[in-house]
Amino acid sequence: MWDWAAAPDYWAARFAVAHLVALTYLLGFVSALRQFRGLLGERGLTPIPRFLAHVPFRESPSLFHLHYSDRFFAGVCWAGIAGSALALFADLAPLWAWLALWTLLWLLYLSIVNVGQVWYSFGWESLLLEAGFLAIFLGPAGIAPPTLVLWLLTWLLFRVEFGAGLIKMRGDVCWRDRTALYYHHETQPMPGPLSRWFHRLPRAVHQMEVLANHFTQLVVPFLLFAPQPVATAAGLVVVVTQGWLMLSGNFAWLNLLTIALAFSAMSAPAPPTAGLPPWFAALVLALTVVFAVLSYWPVRNMLGKRQVMNRSFNRLHLGNTYGAFGSITRTRYEVVVEGAADVDGEWREYGFKGKPGDPHRRPPQVAPYHLRLDWLMWFLALSPSYGRTWLPGLVEALLRNDEQVLRLLRHNPFPDRPPLQIRADLYRYRFTTRAERRETGAFWIRTRVGDFVPPLTLADLT
Repeated sequence: MWDWAAAPDYWAARFAVAHLVALTYLLGFVSALRQFRGLLGERGLTPIPRFLAHVPFRESPSLFHLHYSDRFFAGVCWAGIAGSALALFADLAPLWAWLALWTLLWLLYLSIVNVGQVWYSFGWESLLLEAGFLAIFLGPAGIAPPTLVLWLLTWLLFRVEFGAGLIKMRGDVCWRDRTALYYHHETQPMPGPLSRWFHRLPRAVHQMEVLANHFTQLVVPFLLFAPQPVATAAGLVVVVTQGWLMLSGNFAWLNLLTIALAFSAMSAPAPPTAGLPPWFAALVLALTVVFAVLSYWPVRNMLGKRQVMNRSFNRLHLGNTYGAFGSITRTRYEVVVEGAADVDGEWREYGFKGKPGDPHRRPPQVAPYHLRLDWLMWFLALSPSYGRTWLPGLVEALLRNDEQVLRLLRHNPFPDRPPLQIRADLYRYRFTTRAERRETGAFWIRTRVGDFVPPLTLADLT
């Protein structure tokens, strides 16, 4: 037994990390199953078969290069759901079964991400794959947690937090003059039920939030590697900060995964456990060497003058760089999609599940689930170029009342027959003041800015 490689005092850390990563895998596979047909299916907005015809395996390794059908994709999702549920109880499994199960989950989700195109371009997809890959080597409860794997998980958390802190300090001036949160709660991609309350906090509180963010992302990451109990305290700071972010907005499973990683720095009194088998200790050592090499690229990125965020440097999504909100939008714009039954008919608005639309609808709690179309609609309002690959397909799908695409929406104003025309207008949105909320009952005030997509019919598209 190689006791030098084991960290028995981190048994609770392993339990928390493994179970939260398994839960995140479950969310990822459920999200894929419920949304892929409209987004990526054979008749989706960006069909996987079309992608596979132009992108070789070496550029995007995936099981779907061997075979693709919508039924097979659904089978992969169901296998991932079942495997994620089993992973929640894998503590009792032998080591070989643990390795096999977690490796299978990683391969299945990697296969989805690598054909997911723009719908899977978010940093938390790579974060899930990297955390999930490291979880393979955590091992079940029968052996002590491997010290080096816990350090690699902490190093991953360091990259997430410190990378985000650097991109803010190097980016928008509002992070340096502490005014970023005058705007962010209102203009973030997917506001939640409490976002309006956070936005209405005094500006002095917003400035304190920014300072707390800088401390958590620029100072605390270094304390994660300090002796105990300092490292545990640093991990708790990250957990509290991420909990604050979960209350103030919807960021899919980014916050949940970051909390999972924060537990890797926390120790607790340990029950008796066996040491690591020599072959497994050697495997962990080899893993550490590989990640030491892979770390060259994210370290170079963080130290470089032109730092980028949420970048994968290889097709396996290991050793990535992370970061978020290097710039803050000051004004919220929304693309509102409408249809009309005839040329002179009344325009009726389509409702989305998460993004703002009806001003009287309270922003919903969505996270840690991920609504991919809603997120892309936020980017679309920033620039039409974000919809280059999928917006024409969305317009056509609505003109045909495509069942799979309509399932991605909350409300279809034309349930009986398709509309004759579809258009999209650009609106400016802002949260109501307390007086406006009492007077109108609305959560948003919106003002039309202009046309985004002119009225189109199927004949116009052809």
